[in-house]
Amino acid sequence: MKFSKKSFADASENTEETMDINNENSSNTFKIKEPPVLFDKTQKLVQKTENILGHKMLVYWMSHRGSVCQNDIIALYEIFKKMGRQEKISIFIKSNGGDVEAALRIVNLIRSYCSNVNVLIPLECASAATMIAMGASEIFMGPLSHLTAIDSSIRHDLSPIDERENRRIRVSQDELQRIITLWENRAHEHHGNPYAEVFKYIHPLVIGALDRSSSLSIKVCKEILSYHLTEESECDRISKHLNSEYPSHGYPITAREASRIGLNVTMLDDELNNALLELNQIYSEMAQRALTDYDEYNYHDNEILNILEAEGIQIYYQNDKDWNYIKEERRYQILNDESSWRKIQMQGSKKTKSILHIG
Repeated sequence: MKFSKKSFADASENTEETMDINNENSSNTFKIKEPPVLFDKTQKLVQKTENILGHKMLVYWMSHRGSVCQNDIIALYEIFKKMGRQEKISIFIKSNGGDVEAALRIVNLIRSYCSNVNVLIPLECASAATMIAMGASEIFMGPLSHLTAIDSSIRHDLSPIDERENRRIRVSQDELQRIITLWENRAHEHHGNPYAEVFKYIHPLVIGALDRSSSLSIKVCKEILSYHLTEESECDRISKHLNSEYPSHGYPITAREASRIGLNVTMLDDELNNALLELNQIYSEMAQRALTDYDEYNYHDNEILNILEAEGIQIYYQNDKDWNYIKEERRYQILNDESSWRKIQMQGSKKTKSILHIG
């Protein structure tokens, strides 16, 4: 079985590379689905948005399968090397969250290059992305936007297994605490230590890791807020509220509620909100599903996940790997992984493309 694909360096040419998969003698040839890279379109919209703002803008966008991660920091540093230091900057964030420690490092990097930071949120800005937004002096939100709670949930090596999908499930600190609280509130119905029962289903090390993760989340929030809030008690209050006062991790915190919490929120005007939504549409087209099925047990994934952009530069992470389903073990394994960060940059009037190597 064979498939053909264009390399990143030759993306603008009509050349294709043929590669073998599984059976060298098979006559089947697969043309790998390639998502569009719409640099020219997004650059026009970035410039349009900057004209509305009156200052520089940076984009930090990801699909719902992307996440805030440590490698984003190096990609973001590349953007700032191109932009240089700014008196004021606005950051368009769209994300479902990710690594909370990466969120702190991202805020620190942004603040190293600019002291006057606004965040533009036309859509979702969840979990770790909410933390990044909290590092801004002012948060601009629209009618479709929301932040979320930032309570901890983890998928630990000792987490319970979902038997249907044969994978570890995420365990939430809030869910665990609610079990203990319900037990204590109904002490007359139950006897003994509630943890003795909980340990039958959730390993003690998972519970310990959850408690540690919750402490980390609060600590990171306080540190991020301290970049623009001087009262330590206020940083502590907001951090604990976001970590413990919501019934679900994905609870949507709208602009009205974010203001009540104590965040500095302003509504996006219609022109700016519409420009950001238009930009989001182009990124969504770039991040469309790009899966090529070989057969019922094998497929190739070429999806773009994270996109960072400013005037004259775009950096994105693209999957480039095969997935093979092992029936006996009911799980997928990754093969031929050539996923990478890719950079498009204007050098004068010339557009250059390269792989961005991140360790």
